[in-house]
Amino acid sequence: MGQRDTLFRHLAILQMLPRAPHKLSTSTVQMRLEEQGYTMTLRSIQRDLEKLAEHFPLECHKECKPYRWNYVANYTSDLPAMDTVTALTLVLAEETVRSLLPKVAIDKIGYKFESARKHLEGMHENGFSQWSQRVRAIPNGKSLIPAEIQPAVWEGLTDALLNHHAVNVEYLSRLKGELKTYTLHPLGLVTRDSSSYLLASVNSHDDVRQFALHRFRSVSASASLYRAQPDFNVQHYIDQGAFGFPLSQEPVKFIARVITSVAWLLAETPLSHDQSLSEPDADGWVQLTATVPNDQQTQWWIMGFGSGIDVLEPASWREHILQQAREVISRSDDYESPSCDV
Repeated sequence: MGQRDTLFRHLAILQMLPRAPHKLSTSTVQMRLEEQGYTMTLRSIQRDLEKLAEHFPLECHKECKPYRWNYVANYTSDLPAMDTVTALTLVLAEETVRSLLPKVAIDKIGYKFESARKHLEGMHENGFSQWSQRVRAIPNGKSLIPAEIQPAVWEGLTDALLNHHAVNVEYLSRLKGELKTYTLHPLGLVTRDSSSYLLASVNSHDDVRQFALHRFRSVSASASLYRAQPDFNVQHYIDQGAFGFPLSQEPVKFIARVITSVAWLLAETPLSHDQSLSEPDADGWVQLTATVPNDQQTQWWIMGFGSGIDVLEPASWREHILQQAREVISRSDDYESPSCDV
């Protein structure tokens, strides 16, 4: 094998290694190298890693075999060096994800954002030093402050997810307000609005459940054998309505009249791939037709437009929205404003 191939193989290894406390086993390195076209024995990979450790801040954990490797926790160098377009992309991304991801996750990549800011702030000649006055990302709707997650919880769960091992946890049940103990077999991680959720099977069960990361109180490695589900796919799980509070598994045909401003929004950012919008009628209403999930999330989205959307079908949705309006009006009628002496 030539020096060129060796160089690219070493670069591939350096790019895949995580920072502490996460670790990557030599067998996982071998598998990922094979995906890139490099066929190596475990011993050869171990020799590569030992050679790289002479020049890079790598740690080897020999408490179990195969050995596990990572960068030291405070290692902040990147390959290759950052360019201006990448820096601007990163500062825009930081604006977007800071309100979505938990602080502990942001802290893990904070050095990248800091490097991007310093790169732009040092470019006085082209005005990029004033990037903070030119870049903003605003959410579509009200953003809540992300729920606080313990750093040890984040590290323990993400390590278990990436390295496929079970964990013993203490979890605060929202329904009962009690601390529960489980053995979880992590399958996926989803960030939704301002909260993050672990998807996992529990104990000896196969069904997949959602666990809010901010409700975990402790996480530790389990001696239980990890129960993999090779066919599980996070996107398929979401598509089935898991995070939309489904009312049924089948989608519905949604028909409604919408005002012009809503029609413009949906013309540019459609509700579904089969969406259609009519020409405005004499009163300015546009008829919307689309196939959408039959879930509460879609209904909440509709109600967010208030009187700007008049639901025609499904009839059950129309009745539900009208009932919500009746209850609001009823509370208004029951409210007695304080009398004032004139």
